[in-house]
Amino acid sequence: MAEIKQKAPIVFAAYGETEEELNYLYCLAESIREFGGNVKDAPLWIFVPEHINIPVDSIIGRFGSIRNVEIKLSQTPPDALAFYFAGKVFAAGKAEKLAADKAEILVWMDSDTILLTEPGDFILPDSIAFAYRPVMHNRSGTLFNEPPNRFWKRIYEVLEIDEKTLFPMITPADNQEIKTYFNAGLIAIRPEFGILGKWGKDFEKLYRDSALIEMCHADITNRIFLHQTALVGAVLNTIDRSQMIELSDRYNYPIFFDIMFGADQPFDSLNNVVTLRYDYYFRNPEPNWEDKLIGDKEIIGWIKSRLEVGKQDK
Repeated sequence: MAEIKQKAPIVFAAYGETEEELNYLYCLAESIREFGGNVKDAPLWIFVPEHINIPVDSIIGRFGSIRNVEIKLSQTPPDALAFYFAGKVFAAGKAEKLAADKAEILVWMDSDTILLTEPGDFILPDSIAFAYRPVMHNRSGTLFNEPPNRFWKRIYEVLEIDEKTLFPMITPADNQEIKTYFNAGLIAIRPEFGILGKWGKDFEKLYRDSALIEMCHADITNRIFLHQTALVGAVLNTIDRSQMIELSDRYNYPIFFDIMFGADQPFDSLNNVVTLRYDYYFRNPEPNWEDKLIGDKEIIGWIKSRLEVGKQDK
């Protein structure tokens, strides 16, 4: 009889296509190994585009000192490349397909993410297929008690989303109650449900729709976030709400989001944070930014040593 291989409890995966993103991913890998607790040895799959202009052998080499990291290639349809973040959508679908017989849980993360402590909530209950955080702020969503704007109305039509399945969520940065809109930068899933594969198929429907193409040309915000809107249909048309869980605000915590984009509250405390998002902050951080941050000084020092510009060359 053939030996039945046991699935890994969890696999982490992320996507990068630039030197900056690969440097960030190195920090993500280090953080998992340093702070991941019971999942610190979990596999990390790093996806890069098939035609990346950085030699793949050099990418493999730079991660060689970190155990259990694999570099994998992904493909993006050529007509998707005009839209922001298209590469990560299709890489996520490939990660899910590969994980289907290898992992109980797949955690898909953006490159600007690090772990600060063991992410216990990623080990989902048996009844849960999808764990999420809401979008950070209401830059491109719709208030829950208002009708959808023209952009979202067309998304619901193209993806055949029954508006009765929409539910409210609160944006962390500006505390607005919006219609269902998942943050595409941190997702924990059971891969057998095929949510991330459907994400790519739904994204294709959206970016090939003539009405949405027109709206994306007229408003860059629509073009930036079109990939993220596709995730709404992929989730709502695949599983019931009872199979979803919202992660606490300890996950996907957006450090200094108020400084970068504006917010109703400061995001300057690392106390109890599990996963941290920093966007572009460390390209040009404020002088002595570490003195403005609340939390464990050793962890703050760890972040400073790895993320400040000029200290990322691996």
